[in-house]
Amino acid sequence: MKSKPIVMEHFSTEHTSFVLDFEFTNNITLLMGDSGTGKTVSFSFIKECMALNSDIVCLNYLDYQKNIGDIIRNAEKKLVVIDNADVLLDDDTRKYIALDGKNQYLIIGRNPANIFATKENLFELVSEKEGEQIVLRIKEYL
Repeated sequence: MKSKPIVMEHFSTEHTSFVLDFEFTNNITLLMGDSGTGKTVSFSFIKECMALNSDIVCLNYLDYQKNIGDIIRNAEKKLVVIDNADVLLDDDTRKYIALDGKNQYLIIGRNPANIFATKENLFELVSEKEGEQIVLRIKEYL
């Protein structure tokens, strides 16, 4: 399911020796990959930006006691970034995300079931050393 990003097409931030440089081509981006590839580190960098950018909402395992579904349903014109989505999202919330036309999503996890994702929604993290910095980007999965 391919649809244009409705909040932002590009996100970039610099953190010490790391640069996050994400180009979004879809409204729902599923960031997949093995443990240790930098997914949660990327989430942490984005979460730091949330304090200065009101267009970003970040949710992770620390939010497990909150009603994630209500937070998402009440958000509007936000980039909703969810780490450990496998654990946080129930089936109803996954279905809501798949049909949500008011927010954009970056979903980090291993199980895209019930989000009605297609190959165009699946991405992985790649890193490249540029000078003294490591640049993290997303690219199509497989």
